[in-house]
Amino acid sequence: MNVDLELVRKYNVPGPRYTSYPTALQFREDVPAKSILRVMREDISAGGNAVSVYIHIPFCRSLCWYCGCTNVPAGTDAATDRYIDFLAREAAQKRYELSSGAPLILRQLHFGGGTPSILSPKQIDRVSAILRENFVFADDAEISVELDPRTVTAENVAAFRRLGCARASLGVQDFDPKVQLAIHRIQPAKVVRDAIALLRENDFYSINFDLIYGLPFQTEKSYAQTLDGVLALNPDRLSVFSYAHVPWIKPQQKLLEETGAFPSPDEKLMLFKSIIERLTRSGFVYIGMDHFARENDELAHALRERRLQRNFEGYSTHAGLPIIGLGMSSISQSARAFLQNEKTLADYGKRVAAGTIPCSKGLILTDEDCCRREIIMRIMCDLGLDFNAMGERFACSFQEKYSAEIEKLRPLADDGLIEFHGNGFSVTGTGRLFIRNIAMAFDEYFSPGGAENRHSKTV
Repeated sequence: MNVDLELVRKYNVPGPRYTSYPTALQFREDVPAKSILRVMREDISAGGNAVSVYIHIPFCRSLCWYCGCTNVPAGTDAATDRYIDFLAREAAQKRYELSSGAPLILRQLHFGGGTPSILSPKQIDRVSAILRENFVFADDAEISVELDPRTVTAENVAAFRRLGCARASLGVQDFDPKVQLAIHRIQPAKVVRDAIALLRENDFYSINFDLIYGLPFQTEKSYAQTLDGVLALNPDRLSVFSYAHVPWIKPQQKLLEETGAFPSPDEKLMLFKSIIERLTRSGFVYIGMDHFARENDELAHALRERRLQRNFEGYSTHAGLPIIGLGMSSISQSARAFLQNEKTLADYGKRVAAGTIPCSKGLILTDEDCCRREIIMRIMCDLGLDFNAMGERFACSFQEKYSAEIEKLRPLADDGLIEFHGNGFSVTGTGRLFIRNIAMAFDEYFSPGGAENRHSKTV
């Protein structure tokens, strides 16, 4: 991978991450929820009633200052029990609205947060019962959970395993004590080791680590030591996220500015370059953007076979399933629609208590939205685009219809980020660092002038 820092300065601009298209910024409050639910119900029925379920557990023991997630301070057990009451009512509401009278087959389930591992074993068992009341679990359902190693116990790991969890993602971020102190997340390496031991003892077959680069006090040398510790623990997947500094959205991030120790953009890029080199030398496949997996992992197989997809949880082999989101701020998604829940706990609770779907906004996609979503998906997942294949899929002359977008790519080709060939283009090794910039050429809604304070930077 050749890295030209001048290219970084040129292309390191605010832009979407494309976990969805259109992005959440296009969701609207004036689209009737009933209309969105009708479209989703049709999409789910057309797909044989198979669904993915996402449950947002917003509670955190303490606030990490880098965090961009939707969370609230941990309350009492009674407050958490009340939230689970809301989840029960919402699950029943959405089953009624989306099932077309036939059972919904749960093929994938993911617990996100916040901190799902803050739940007690009794609460986890209760959530499990709620899910089984409303969905029929497929025999091969993939069930995963995000864990804060500091809240992992033998009891809650066993409870998640009873539910069917076999995949776990642990928030690690960085092992350097100086970095941990700066970001307000003290987490000794032993805590992570102990959590992994519990997961392996309970037959979790896939463990992912979430890491972040671009935090205060990180250097290539210090992060090399973090990677030493990470590789010694033998995770199956790694998500290595670029720190997104968005204090206008997450005010606590301003506290990090007081350190005066952020890596420069040049240092941050070289840091990621060294991460890619180290992990690929150590047997990981660079899946794309911020995901790495072992060579025998299904993500690596999907990449090689061009079956990879992308959704709100990142790269996946099940991203084509409709998603039913439960909990505050969660997003439901089908082939032609999005529906986002209320973002605050108070508003979410009021809507559920009133017996209504707790949504705040959503979107019904146009045919053109669906075409552009597929184009962007293929760029992000296949690292290139076949114009003829896209034209056949959309029943059009791709190069004529999207001539303006292809022209936007010419400067990127001149800079070595992509290479044109007879019927399409492929992303170069250097271009992989700028994959978001490449996809932006086909984003009908993106306006560079309006991106500031709306998106994180692309590098």
